[in-house]
Amino acid sequence: MSEKRTDARNVRSGGRTVRISRPGKELFPGDGITKWDLVEYYRSVSRRIIPQLRGRPLMMERHPDGIGGKPLMQKNAPGYFPDWVRRAVLPKEGGEVVHVVCDNTATLLYLADQACVTPHRWLSRADRPDHPDRLVFDLDPPSSGESGFEEVRWTARRCRGLLGELGLPGLLMTTGSRGLHVIVPLDRRADFDTVRSFARDAADLLAARHPDRLTTEPRKANRRGRLYLDIQRNAYAQTAVTPYAVRARPGAPVATPIDGRELDDPELRSDRWTLRTLRERLADDPWARTDTRGRSLRAPRERLKRLAEGEGEG
Repeated sequence: MSEKRTDARNVRSGGRTVRISRPGKELFPGDGITKWDLVEYYRSVSRRIIPQLRGRPLMMERHPDGIGGKPLMQKNAPGYFPDWVRRAVLPKEGGEVVHVVCDNTATLLYLADQACVTPHRWLSRADRPDHPDRLVFDLDPPSSGESGFEEVRWTARRCRGLLGELGLPGLLMTTGSRGLHVIVPLDRRADFDTVRSFARDAADLLAARHPDRLTTEPRKANRRGRLYLDIQRNAYAQTAVTPYAVRARPGAPVATPIDGRELDDPELRSDRWTLRTLRERLADDPWARTDTRGRSLRAPRERLKRLAEGEGEG
């Protein structure tokens, strides 16, 4: 066994020493990206990603054999995790789950050492798990190629336009996978059933406005080439990829916040920024130019109802 696969390195953060075992292990073999590269990346973006993770239960997407191996989609925190890694014990059907909660950089680096390439976060926080502070519209292309992603961009504009009519912001993020997320910050007053119902009604209205291009039909066979407005993540214990998280795909693409103007950039793709190129965006936070305080759905629900009724009559 080579030295680079057996040595270890220590990294300090917040008064903690995190031991990185086998830092030279290639997690992205086709790109030569090692575990140490992953650790260094997450350390470099910690100021941005920790506020997106803090207080939230996680599902860890671990790749101990690299992204070519079988991933571990892990909810329970293993017993060997150090005591200083925060846990949250939350109910599930027939039992409970002990989730990791990443509140600090040391925990983030420890997860990287565990080959957690992608932390997937809950849309609610551990102290009020039934009351989300995020609503997500998940927009994936209906087909492969550039035309498919153009449909995503077109849909994201319409989605943000409807949210604007309802008095809500729509934060944009490339997923690092296939599409875009449109995210609405919430004030945690509504429970998941209420939020999901609102998201479904908004998606139904969008699909009714553009029936030739958009659909809420969950069955692929019935979509007929239209883009599916996916609101399924808006439920208890469901997760979404965390902003600034690395995806386990060739090139190590990163889920990246963008602003509305970037929808018009012909170079925009879901995987445009990667572990190696994301640093160029850290000098500017696109979401800092948007009011990201949590919003109530009470008035938007009434506006949405009136819009749907008015357009239905038309």
